[in-house]
Amino acid sequence: MFFELQHIDKSTGARAGVMHTDHGDILTPCFMPVGTQATVKTIDSQDLKNLDAPIILGNTYHLHLRPGEDLIASAGGLHKFMNWDRPILTDSGGFQVFSLGKQKEATGQGGLTKITDDGVEFRSHLDGSKHFFSPETAIDIQHKIGADIIMAFDECTPDDADLDYTKKAMDRTHAWAERCLTHHHQQLSVILSGAKRSRRIYSPTTNDRSFDSATGLAQDDSYHQFLFGIIQGANHKNLRQESARYISALDFDGIAIGGESIGYNMEATKNILDWVMPIIPADKPHYTMGVGLDPSDLLTVVAHGADMFDCVAPTRLARHGMLYTSIRNDSRAPERHSQNSQNRLNINNARFATDFSPIDPLCACSTCKNHTRAYLHHLFAAGEITGMRLATIHNLHFMLELMRQIRTAILNDQFNNFKNYWVF
Repeated sequence: MFFELQHIDKSTGARAGVMHTDHGDILTPCFMPVGTQATVKTIDSQDLKNLDAPIILGNTYHLHLRPGEDLIASAGGLHKFMNWDRPILTDSGGFQVFSLGKQKEATGQGGLTKITDDGVEFRSHLDGSKHFFSPETAIDIQHKIGADIIMAFDECTPDDADLDYTKKAMDRTHAWAERCLTHHHQQLSVILSGAKRSRRIYSPTTNDRSFDSATGLAQDDSYHQFLFGIIQGANHKNLRQESARYISALDFDGIAIGGESIGYNMEATKNILDWVMPIIPADKPHYTMGVGLDPSDLLTVVAHGADMFDCVAPTRLARHGMLYTSIRNDSRAPERHSQNSQNRLNINNARFATDFSPIDPLCACSTCKNHTRAYLHHLFAAGEITGMRLATIHNLHFMLELMRQIRTAILNDQFNNFKNYWVF
């Protein structure tokens, strides 16, 4: 069994569960740090293990462009390439292709993309070279990368898309979902049956790695990859519900809710979750893509029944000196719990230059235990990379610890009280 639903909070729809993968169990709800290019920016895999991150996310589009899925496969897959032995999820590349040249006037054609029923032709943002992603291509790339959880290729619809375009994009996403499933299962049957395989044992002394002659996959390990489908439909209720029914009826291992709104527009996100959650099967994990700008956003989607989420915001904000804090009514952080601050402080603020307290006195991360606000302020003022690293460690610890507290609250049927501390 891939997913076990362990408990539902009695006063909300918040769920606690566990996903079983060959690289370890993932307790839910869970936040996934984003490692776009085989790295979570400014920290390494040992930092992530020290933070006890249960899973990280890689980006299919960026890894395809560099270093390339074939090189990653030759290294034995992404786990070995980046020295990470815990679970990995890869997105399909659909959102990145969409964002290359955001659809002009919701016509489906951006400055760097051309979308057809066959797939998407796009130009690399690095060198302008042409590439083509089809559903089958996206699956093949993710198989070679070797993530534990992979995503179906979809067309991410902009918020302002009209009904006609959104319907066409949704129908295309549904057709691509079926093609992804078919290709995924075909490839798995080849891999698991051992057909046409010329496997050799990896030798650390000669660095000899071999490949499956049928699939091109590295053969150091064999482990299962779970495929998620993605619900689209923009901000149109009928289309979102139609998409939820269609994707839920297919043989996916998990269900994701995608689109530009999710995580970006939290009011729209709540509406969309209200529309689709009653339709999505309870026995599969629910993934809200791109949620995590603010801690309160996580509690909002958990209350709606979300099990997993990812966002670049905690690490991106950290690199700019924006740090999460749990302090309530702290005179040293008067902006805490104001709607404008979104539960964070700006360490670049001049008043922190002589503040020798930790970022958050309630935080047990290595940054807060060993360094002061004044020191972090100095590092950012001096442009020192260490400041970014220490800030990233703090923000990720904050989010991961929040997940652990949320899970405990759910299991004890205390989630609503816990949520009310953050969401107001």
